[in-house]
Amino acid sequence: METLLNDIRQCRICEAHLPLGPRPIATAHQNSKIVIIGQAPGTKVHASGIPWDDASGKQLRKWLNVSDDEFYDDSKFAIIPMGFCYPGKGKSGDLPPRPECAPQWHQPLFDHMKNVELVILIGMYAQKYYLQDKAERTLTETVANYKAYLPQYFVLPHPSPRNRFWLSKNPWFETEVLPELARVIHKII
Repeated sequence: METLLNDIRQCRICEAHLPLGPRPIATAHQNSKIVIIGQAPGTKVHASGIPWDDASGKQLRKWLNVSDDEFYDDSKFAIIPMGFCYPGKGKSGDLPPRPECAPQWHQPLFDHMKNVELVILIGMYAQKYYLQDKAERTLTETVANYKAYLPQYFVLPHPSPRNRFWLSKNPWFETEVLPELARVIHKII
């Protein structure tokens, strides 16, 4: 696993497309029980090198009902984004994750993790990649249908502060989905 993670940290596949240069960010352990697959690091995470070290990460840990120590224990949680480096700024937020990372690195990582009990798919990029034609038409429909993907996957919207409107428009997420998420997480860890 350490050799693979070192190879990932040295990755330069899409270097020409990265405005801040490559800084692949992922954590995993051969005993990881839960894999979190999000989009790609933002500028704050790119600067710190710590996955989910931003407001979105704070919200995600709240949703999971775990402490920072639990979240960053890689024997509990592997953190493998769709794009391992900051992709750059778009018109309304960050650009989509670079498409090279997941096909290059996800399966080798999963091959080293034999104790995975749950994969959390955050946002439409992760959901479309892993669920393929089983994903619903929209992210909202996919998340509303979260039980259909259990026990292998748990689907979530992105915990970004930008999603306040989505959360206020979909109160069922906080009342129905988040309690089930916390229950599943605590049963595993």
